[in-house]
Amino acid sequence: MSTDVIVYVLTALAAVVVVLTRLRLARDEGAGRAKVPGGVVLGHTVAGVLALLIWVPFLVFPEDSFIGSPLVGIIGLGFWWVTAIFGLLILMRWLPSRGRHAVDASSDSWSEGPGLSVLAHVGMVVAVAIFTFAYLTSAV
Repeated sequence: MSTDVIVYVLTALAAVVVVLTRLRLARDEGAGRAKVPGGVVLGHTVAGVLALLIWVPFLVFPEDSFIGSPLVGIIGLGFWWVTAIFGLLILMRWLPSRGRHAVDASSDSWSEGPGLSVLAHVGMVVAVAIFTFAYLTSAV
């Protein structure tokens, strides 16, 4: 399988992660040990949408057009990295809490543990690293 096909598939999966994270955490309740601040969820969503709106046209347009230019690719990658960092912040809600006022982990109907969140957000970091590698090697 060629690198550009892998990048296209990972881009689609990253879009799913952004959307599902927003849907899952839009409510006040959610799985994990602590609530995720609304600003973190909003930052993840905004950065993810901007990354998609910049990255997908960069992949589709020819390299000699402005939208397919290296600058647009770098901007798209920057938004992907911001999205991945926000995703790791969201993932931190699964870290065990200690102390007198620590609360038990809550669950929701989507999962019984952190497996889905770990898969999505660590997978996002790996995908963005692959995007960066593909960009740096001029594979996309």
